[in-house]
Amino acid sequence: MGLYDVWLDFQEKCLTSKKFHDFAIRFPLTRPVVRKRQSELFDVVSGFVYSQILASCVELELFSSPQLKSPGASLEEISEITGLNTDETRRLMDGAVSLRLFQKRHEKYRLGDLGAALSINKGVLAMIRHHNAFYKDMTDPVDLLKSGRRETNLSRYWDYARNENPKTSGAQQVSAYSELMSESQVMVSHEVLASFNFSPFNKLLDVGGGQGTFLSCVGEAYPELELMLFDLPEVAKRAEQRFSEHNLSTRAICHGGSFFEDDLPKGADIISLVRILHDHDDEPVNKILSAAYKALEKGGQLIVCEPMSTGRSAHRISDAYFNFYLYAMGSGRPRTPAYLESMIKNAGFTHIRQEKVRAPLITSILVAEK
Repeated sequence: MGLYDVWLDFQEKCLTSKKFHDFAIRFPLTRPVVRKRQSELFDVVSGFVYSQILASCVELELFSSPQLKSPGASLEEISEITGLNTDETRRLMDGAVSLRLFQKRHEKYRLGDLGAALSINKGVLAMIRHHNAFYKDMTDPVDLLKSGRRETNLSRYWDYARNENPKTSGAQQVSAYSELMSESQVMVSHEVLASFNFSPFNKLLDVGGGQGTFLSCVGEAYPELELMLFDLPEVAKRAEQRFSEHNLSTRAICHGGSFFEDDLPKGADIISLVRILHDHDDEPVNKILSAAYKALEKGGQLIVCEPMSTGRSAHRISDAYFNFYLYAMGSGRPRTPAYLESMIKNAGFTHIRQEKVRAPLITSILVAEK
């Protein structure tokens, strides 16, 4: 047993002692620490209520209401916007103020610092609207875990997660999740572009590229780069339409298929997997990486971009949020960079490195060479 283990044992003995708690709350030097820990614990207990206050504000479109910008709106005016009685409106707005979604000045409510940042982020707003399905699955988390992987509200939303033959998915089945991925992909794309230089490459293949949001962002930033996209046939059709709208049709080619059944198109000197691997269990991930290695030109590079279990600021979002989200979805899990590196190495890639990113909460990046 090391010194740190001795310290942990001592800490546990103190924190599980009522006598110590009584002393700590009385003693002036330890009282602020106790109050902070009490607040943190209560935040964990109340977290679901906080999320529902946020979801209500999004559903009622309060963040996009011009009346709630400077100088703000009165309780009566917000009541007209929401269709709620004034007492219910006050409860909602006071809760939102406590979460810094809004602030109250001179008896008027206006955007708070967190609400202002949220109001311009369409991707996060889209995810919050979509979370209704996830919340339903989490009403009894113990039952969810005991039942094992099964059909859930979330798995029905993400059609490909449990569909044995995803290539057969029709336009209606892929529409909802494709739109959601497209909305939330913009912020990921900006983080990748801020951290990785695509200028040395000639042709980029985005595997599981959805409606082409990531490729569109990269293509606009690097006008000389040729683009290829591979996704399910109905999804690839949606990408073709997007490329046409963004004047990228002359240098962007879409390929429809399944990376579990079909070979990936060849000719790219860089392949991207953006938020793909964490959606799948280990065996499918090994297939995807092997397919990417086979399709990539000799000397080419693979770039993997997704939330990873990196510890520090990204620890809770990967190990708490994504761990349960992907379980309810029916496929995938968050992985550490080291675990992903070993999988990438086993597929044949070498010189694997982790890129520095500005916002690990949004994405981490691994790069490897063939």
